[in-house]
Amino acid sequence: MQELPKTYDPSLFESGINQKWKEANIFTPQKQGGEPFAMVFPPANVTGVLHLGHALTVAIQDIIIRFCRMQGFRTLYIPGTDHAAIATQAKVEAELYKKEKKTRRDFSREEFLKLVEQYAANSQATILDQLKQLGASVDWSRLAYTLDEKRTLAVRTAFMLLFKQGLIYRGSRLVNWDPKLQTNVSDDEIDWKEETTNFYYLKYGPFIIGTARPETKFGDKYVVMHPRDPRYSAYEHGQKIEVEWINGHVGATIIKDEVVDMEFGTGVMTITPAHDATDYEIAKRHGLDIEPVIDLRGCLLPIAGEFSGQHIGKARSAIIEKLRSKGLFERVEANYTHRIATNNRGGGIIEPQIREQWFIAVDKLFRLAHSEITGIPSGTEVTLKQLVRHVVESGQIKIIPAHFAKTYFHWIDNLHDWCISRQIVFGHQIPVWYRNGETHCGLAAPDGEGWQQDPDTLDTWFSSGLWTFSTLGWPEDTPDLKLYHPNAVMETGYDILFFWVARMILMSCSLLGQIPFRTVYLHGLVRDAERQKMSKSKGNIIDPLDVMRKYGTDALRFALVYANSGGTDMAFMEDRVKGMKYFANKLWNISRFVITNTLAKDDRDQVLVGKPIVAVTAADQQITEKLKAVIIETTSHLENFRFNEAAQAIYQFIWHELADKYIETSKAQLKDDALAENTQRLLLHCLKQSLKLLHPFMPFVTEYIWGLLQTNTLLATEQWPES
Repeated sequence: MQELPKTYDPSLFESGINQKWKEANIFTPQKQGGEPFAMVFPPANVTGVLHLGHALTVAIQDIIIRFCRMQGFRTLYIPGTDHAAIATQAKVEAELYKKEKKTRRDFSREEFLKLVEQYAANSQATILDQLKQLGASVDWSRLAYTLDEKRTLAVRTAFMLLFKQGLIYRGSRLVNWDPKLQTNVSDDEIDWKEETTNFYYLKYGPFIIGTARPETKFGDKYVVMHPRDPRYSAYEHGQKIEVEWINGHVGATIIKDEVVDMEFGTGVMTITPAHDATDYEIAKRHGLDIEPVIDLRGCLLPIAGEFSGQHIGKARSAIIEKLRSKGLFERVEANYTHRIATNNRGGGIIEPQIREQWFIAVDKLFRLAHSEITGIPSGTEVTLKQLVRHVVESGQIKIIPAHFAKTYFHWIDNLHDWCISRQIVFGHQIPVWYRNGETHCGLAAPDGEGWQQDPDTLDTWFSSGLWTFSTLGWPEDTPDLKLYHPNAVMETGYDILFFWVARMILMSCSLLGQIPFRTVYLHGLVRDAERQKMSKSKGNIIDPLDVMRKYGTDALRFALVYANSGGTDMAFMEDRVKGMKYFANKLWNISRFVITNTLAKDDRDQVLVGKPIVAVTAADQQITEKLKAVIIETTSHLENFRFNEAAQAIYQFIWHELADKYIETSKAQLKDDALAENTQRLLLHCLKQSLKLLHPFMPFVTEYIWGLLQTNTLLATEQWPES
């Protein structure tokens, strides 16, 4: 028989094991029986390569799938990638400018789109190769891409259905505009950053107002104060006053509104409704004029007079000097700290703008024609917000760890209509066409000439929100869709609970009348050794492939899971991966010892296989009991999503019970003719059971060793140990 090499070197066999799985085609559910169990890989953005967070996702998901496959479930694990729209386009734009000092406006729409598509294709190929190297036991025949032909049909169908229900509409609203990327972004795509600046106190007629942004004040003609502020009781709501302002006299109106904080500043503020969310809501409540001051490039409009055309950042100091010269400057407070909104893709500073955009209405009642959702029968009038709250509140979708359910409900309670249109070229173009005042929404352009498609593209989370069912063939009523939807589990990082998980719930419940999955397991983020977020700017990003080349894939997977508890961030430490390579080496040496002392002996395979195992000695009894206990413990931990505790239990058994104790004792027993054969059987049994327990965590080394045990089977398809 083939012997186990003396030295553990994962680089010598990992690719071969992957090839063995591929040739056996064991990860397609047609090769399996049992109850269906489906999961989707969170589609990785084609913006670069997989990082350690992806490696953790693969490790946990693959543990779940391999465990369930060994338990007899008919498992389906679907791989895929996400076009990532704005993130990918921003990456390409940044590289273009860095290398060629060009912007997207130097190309036609078609030319620029080709550049982005080529970048995405190259990135996708790298990501899929990484996914294979990580050992993901996915069904590659069902590989999906959020921008491929099947997903495009799903996206257009979903848009059309929601449009016909009145849930998608076009309207003018205040949106988060990014002058840098020339597109709006959703609230969830905003990063708030602290900025230290000057806070100016200015004279506005009889009032002193405060602002950190004097460049926005040209259109201010409303003075807002709290109706119960005694300092301003002499002024009445709607009262007109004349004031001298930046570019001359202004006819101002007094507005009384309870939103004003009487304790902040002077308790009086002027408002800029076209560029501030709070001001916009005040203007809507009182039916006030809304006049823009800043254009889409971040420059001042003609209302700014002599400052027209200047960028707001450069105009500020000149505006303050003019206010000084007119005697309207009161004082300045230095080192004022406030939060500014930035686009988390590209870092552009957000400038709220009123724009006509496409939205999904979350508070509008609609008729859910077909429903399999408990508590909401078919034909019920319901809102999207009510739907996504109900399925979690009623327990039909379980979120683990449980405290994230509160976070989820808080997000829903504060949810506004979802702005789904983007002013970029890469992505799903809005399936709406216009001609001479006519509007058509459908899967394709209507017959006839003169129809122009809406140039905007959809928010990338629209297409990824369909992921659990678009990957199963929807909108066709496929056998896969009937068998595998809802998915059993959704496993992902807690940081995309709102971006992705909530939107999948929204889309599935509204379009299919089904929950998308029964359980959501959220893992924490992988941070550096100092628990800092990994980023290029900090120079602390760690490439998982570098770690895998150094220590092996199994060591990285096991180290990530061993140290990660649900929903809690972990500090990545290379020494821990090194330690898990030592553990894999320990398993290797255990296996060498067992094989050498059992199967490697002449005809021992025939003697040992199929014969009963008896606990003859006290050591036999102890290892048998410990093995039974670790099987029960590991199974319970895995069934309850306690992956780190399962890993720790297996580690403890293999290293400290099997290696340190029983193997040491067995050396004497193997020399005793009365005990030798039973000891051999027990050693082989313990090794096989240990390999099975460890396989979901460390699939490569366990599969390789299993192949030397004369079983003529693949470990990946073996039955999970029974206690």
